[in-house]
Amino acid sequence: MLEAEFWVAVAFFVFMAIVWKVGGFTTMTKGLDGRANRIRHELDEAKRLREEAAAVLADYKRRRTEAEREAETIVANAREEAQRAADEGHRKLDEFLARRTKAAETKIAQAEAQAEAQVRAAAAEAAVRVSETILRERMQGEAAQGLIRSSLGEIRTRMRS
Repeated sequence: MLEAEFWVAVAFFVFMAIVWKVGGFTTMTKGLDGRANRIRHELDEAKRLREEAAAVLADYKRRRTEAEREAETIVANAREEAQRAADEGHRKLDEFLARRTKAAETKIAQAEAQAEAQVRAAAAEAAVRVSETILRERMQGEAAQGLIRSSLGEIRTRMRS
């Protein structure tokens, strides 16, 4: 019985008796309970912080979704505005081209009318000269000259109108 294990066991029981008599078990229990309470409060605080973080995350996701929707709306509106501007530009370009085409056609018509009038005048003048030459060769005398003048004046008037 005088072995080392026996004396270790005796010392352990004596130590436990002293600790119990001094109130060490109560102190240890209070310490452990206090630590358990502190851990419980930390867990509650962590849970509260987790819920708060979840609420912040949900708010962030909601705001991000709203911002994405707003961005999509802005992009859609910008596309519509760009399309309207492009359509307006095409319409104005078409109108401009139509006006320029009409003006060119009008100038061409005027040039044609003027050229036609010049050709008619030149033809009338040539016809009058040819007629005058032919009549002078065939008719002689003062009466013939009067007739030629009046006929040529009449021809000129008719050909110019």
